[in-house]
Amino acid sequence: MSDEVNPMSLGEGEVNFEGALRPSSLSEFVGQTKVREQLSLLLDAAKLQSRTPDHILLAGPPGLGKTTLSMIVANELGAQLHLTSGPAITHAGDLAAILSALTPGEVLFIDEIHRMSRSAEEMLYLAMEDFRIDIVVGKGAGATSIPLDIAPFTLISATTRAGLLPNPLRDRFGFTANLEFYDADELAQVIRRAAALLNFAVSSETAALIASRSRGTPRIANRLLRRVRDYVLVQGEPLNEASVTRALALYDVDELGLDRLDREVLNALITKFRGGPVGLSTLAMSVGEDAETIEAVVEPFLVRAGLVVRTPRGRSATQQAWHHFKLSPPDSL
Repeated sequence: MSDEVNPMSLGEGEVNFEGALRPSSLSEFVGQTKVREQLSLLLDAAKLQSRTPDHILLAGPPGLGKTTLSMIVANELGAQLHLTSGPAITHAGDLAAILSALTPGEVLFIDEIHRMSRSAEEMLYLAMEDFRIDIVVGKGAGATSIPLDIAPFTLISATTRAGLLPNPLRDRFGFTANLEFYDADELAQVIRRAAALLNFAVSSETAALIASRSRGTPRIANRLLRRVRDYVLVQGEPLNEASVTRALALYDVDELGLDRLDREVLNALITKFRGGPVGLSTLAMSVGEDAETIEAVVEPFLVRAGLVVRTPRGRSATQQAWHHFKLSPPDSL
């Protein structure tokens, strides 16, 4: 009996599916060519000068590789990476505990930094600039501020809502990278690389088909690849364009990559509001979702795909959205 784990099995290797597919170096990272070049230059300059790299802000929609890039930066530096998130830092004391535990040259990654508490945010200003924090002891008139030096570190922060960051915080990052959605060719590369790591052979045609429905997002591409793999494994079908189409149809992913919620939003916009314009909160209520989910999760792709436009009066469906549902758009369009 061989000790080699078969990636087609549902064994231990499946537990950390996403982690197993993460590249470990900038050369392995697919897409975001400009950002990779900029990060490579920043890291090489820091190594030549024997200093910690500037703080890095990674901004962009979910699933484009912000966490992966933070891990790659730490790996390229040979430094320990500490991961936390903005919502987990509810008090300045939480951040002080994290910062005081860092050793020189380590990397701290804060995901969704725009959701960090204001008191912790103000403490971070001094830490990023002077590698120092002020600890307040006592309350009221007897309170005393004690300065505490911390080890030089590199902060990498990720945000899906860069506009919510206050200017004093945003200005303290030495480098800001804005990650863009992937094109179909880049996503096909992501899928072929993931399939090779999983010992799962995919043709260029099937990789392109999955990529075309992945909404420009590597995380979704990897997830769809896994669903397709599960489908052909269980059904005993050969992997081809027909089986991929059936698998994705089973999981409510249509030819544009729209899922159930996307279609509900578009259908409500077209049938209930005659194509709009309609306000975000009204649209969200009509499909039973909160406005933040519609704005942060659904809307970016619909706007990018040319199915929805945002106007001062609200959201409106485009001609392409009407045609996607095989409906005739109104004469006003």
